[in-house]
Amino acid sequence: MWIVAAVLLAIFVLPAPWGWPAIALGVIIEIVETFVWIRLLQKVPARAGAEALIGALARVTRACRPIGEVRVNGETWRARCDAGADAGQRVRVRGRDGITLVVEPAADPR
Repeated sequence: MWIVAAVLLAIFVLPAPWGWPAIALGVIIEIVETFVWIRLLQKVPARAGAEALIGALARVTRACRPIGEVRVNGETWRARCDAGADAGQRVRVRGRDGITLVVEPAADPR
Protein backbone atom coordinates (compact mmCIF):
# COMPACT_ATOMS: atom_id res chain seq x y z
CA MET A 1 0.00 0.00 0.00
CA TRP A 2 2.85 2.36 0.82
CA ILE A 3 4.40 1.74 -2.60
CA VAL A 4 1.15 2.57 -4.37
CA ALA A 5 0.76 5.76 -2.34
CA ALA A 6 4.37 6.76 -3.06
CA VAL A 7 3.99 6.18 -6.81
CA LEU A 8 0.77 8.19 -6.91
CA LEU A 9 2.44 11.01 -4.98
CA ALA A 10 5.44 10.91 -7.32
CA ILE A 11 3.27 11.07 -10.44
CA PHE A 12 0.57 13.53 -9.43
CA VAL A 13 1.79 15.65 -6.52
CA LEU A 14 5.54 15.92 -6.08
CA PRO A 15 7.81 17.95 -8.34
CA ALA A 16 10.27 16.10 -10.61
CA PRO A 17 13.33 15.63 -8.37
CA TRP A 18 11.30 14.30 -5.40
CA GLY A 19 9.43 11.45 -7.10
CA TRP A 20 12.16 8.80 -6.90
CA PRO A 21 13.01 9.43 -3.23
CA ALA A 22 9.29 9.16 -2.39
CA ILE A 23 9.05 5.82 -4.19
CA ALA A 24 12.24 4.57 -2.48
CA LEU A 25 10.84 5.59 0.92
CA GLY A 26 7.58 3.77 0.16
CA VAL A 27 9.49 0.59 -0.74
CA ILE A 28 11.60 0.79 2.43
CA ILE A 29 8.53 1.30 4.64
CA GLU A 30 6.77 -1.63 2.96
CA ILE A 31 9.75 -3.96 3.51
CA VAL A 32 10.12 -2.95 7.16
CA GLU A 33 6.39 -3.39 7.76
CA THR A 34 6.47 -6.87 6.20
CA PHE A 35 9.34 -8.00 8.44
CA VAL A 36 7.63 -6.57 11.54
CA TRP A 37 4.42 -8.47 10.78
CA ILE A 38 6.31 -11.70 10.10
CA ARG A 39 8.18 -11.33 13.39
CA LEU A 40 5.00 -10.61 15.38
CA LEU A 41 3.00 -13.45 13.83
CA GLN A 42 5.72 -16.02 14.48
CA LYS A 43 5.31 -15.43 18.23
CA VAL A 44 1.62 -16.42 18.18
CA PRO A 45 1.17 -20.20 18.27
CA ALA A 46 -1.31 -21.59 15.78
CA ARG A 47 -4.36 -23.32 17.25
CA ALA A 48 -6.15 -25.87 15.13
CA GLY A 49 -8.26 -28.97 15.48
CA ALA A 50 -9.95 -30.12 18.67
CA GLU A 51 -7.55 -28.17 20.91
CA ALA A 52 -8.91 -24.91 19.48
CA LEU A 53 -12.42 -25.91 20.53
CA ILE A 54 -11.70 -26.29 24.25
CA GLY A 55 -13.84 -23.80 26.14
CA ALA A 56 -16.24 -23.25 23.24
CA LEU A 57 -20.01 -23.55 23.54
CA ALA A 58 -21.70 -26.27 21.49
CA ARG A 59 -25.24 -27.51 20.87
CA VAL A 60 -26.08 -31.19 21.30
CA THR A 61 -27.43 -32.68 18.04
CA ARG A 62 -27.76 -36.28 19.26
CA ALA A 63 -28.29 -36.98 22.97
CA CYS A 64 -25.06 -37.57 24.89
CA ARG A 65 -25.76 -40.37 27.38
CA PRO A 66 -22.74 -40.60 27.59
CA ILE A 67 -21.80 -40.72 23.86
CA GLY A 68 -23.52 -38.51 21.30
CA GLU A 69 -22.87 -35.65 18.87
CA VAL A 70 -22.44 -31.92 19.24
CA ARG A 71 -22.26 -29.07 16.76
CA VAL A 72 -19.59 -26.48 17.46
CA ASN A 73 -18.33 -23.75 15.11
CA GLY A 74 -20.29 -25.24 12.23
CA GLU A 75 -18.79 -28.72 12.63
CA THR A 76 -20.33 -31.90 14.01
CA TRP A 77 -18.17 -33.80 16.50
CA ARG A 78 -18.60 -37.03 18.43
CA ALA A 79 -18.89 -36.12 22.10
CA ARG A 80 -18.95 -37.68 25.54
CA CYS A 81 -20.92 -36.07 28.36
CA ASP A 82 -20.70 -37.99 31.65
CA ALA A 83 -23.45 -35.81 33.19
CA GLY A 84 -25.70 -36.44 30.20
CA ALA A 85 -27.19 -33.90 27.80
CA ASP A 86 -30.30 -33.97 25.62
CA ALA A 87 -30.57 -32.86 22.00
CA GLY A 88 -30.78 -29.07 21.70
CA GLN A 89 -29.04 -28.44 25.04
CA ARG A 90 -25.98 -26.16 25.24
CA VAL A 91 -22.74 -27.71 26.45
CA ARG A 92 -19.19 -26.48 26.92
CA VAL A 93 -16.18 -28.33 25.51
CA ARG A 94 -13.83 -29.26 28.39
CA GLY A 95 -11.29 -31.45 26.62
CA ARG A 96 -10.82 -34.24 24.15
CA ASP A 97 -10.23 -37.96 24.20
CA GLY A 98 -8.79 -38.97 20.84
CA ILE A 99 -11.25 -37.59 18.30
CA THR A 100 -14.09 -37.42 20.83
CA LEU A 101 -14.81 -34.12 22.58
CA VAL A 102 -15.42 -34.23 26.32
CA VAL A 103 -18.30 -31.87 27.15
CA GLU A 104 -20.37 -30.82 30.14
CA PRO A 105 -23.67 -28.93 30.42
CA ALA A 106 -23.12 -25.19 30.07
CA ALA A 107 -23.80 -23.09 33.16
CA ASP A 108 -24.90 -20.01 31.22
CA PRO A 109 -28.44 -20.10 29.72
CA ARG A 110 -27.58 -19.14 26.11
